[in-house]
Amino acid sequence: MSYRIPSLSRRRVLVGVAAAASAATVAGASAAHAAPPTARPAQPLVTRDRIAGARLTSGPVRVEADFADRLDDWLAFWSANSPRRLSSPVEVDGEADATGAAFTLRAIRVVRDDQPVEAFTAGRVDAAHLATLASLHHHFPLVGVEAGGGLRVTDGAAGFTGGPEQLAFAVTACRELWGVRTADSAAWRDQVGGRRADAWAAFTRESLRRGLRTEA
Repeated sequence: MSYRIPSLSRRRVLVGVAAAASAATVAGASAAHAAPPTARPAQPLVTRDRIAGARLTSGPVRVEADFADRLDDWLAFWSANSPRRLSSPVEVDGEADATGAAFTLRAIRVVRDDQPVEAFTAGRVDAAHLATLASLHHHFPLVGVEAGGGLRVTDGAAGFTGGPEQLAFAVTACRELWGVRTADSAAWRDQVGGRRADAWAAFTRESLRRGLRTEA
């Protein structure tokens, strides 16, 4: 059986994300106010030319040591939850910022039937884009979608913060991957059983698998 990730309506996804983000900004403001981010001490930078074994096509990056480990864990997680007919990622296209605490992802390449394919690419609006966004939200507290579709992550401990980016993603994933068209920033957790202690991790993992059409 051929592997084909369904495309999504670019307008519907982008409009949905924008609307969800607008509503989520209000919902997440109180959480952000209650728990302001604390300044992180400077971390030593390490040079890496691979993430979890996948070659960085834009060349080596310098990132904080703990961030490098989290990026490895993230891509291994993405791979472990991808369809078995796809190889582990062989190439990643992305770049780190000057601080070494943020990374923008633009593509993930794998091998299928002895041919290289882009399992995720920034400019393609499809279920794999949302799936990859889910995988990043699983591992990082702050994930944003840049112009052109690149996914920018900032280092930090994983978990649900209630921030506008997380809520915007949750609402869009519910609507596009779970089929819950009535999801909004206030009700999405109840609609997908998201009140458990491990709810965010479970939700992002299942959203990844739904987006990549991974076998149950």
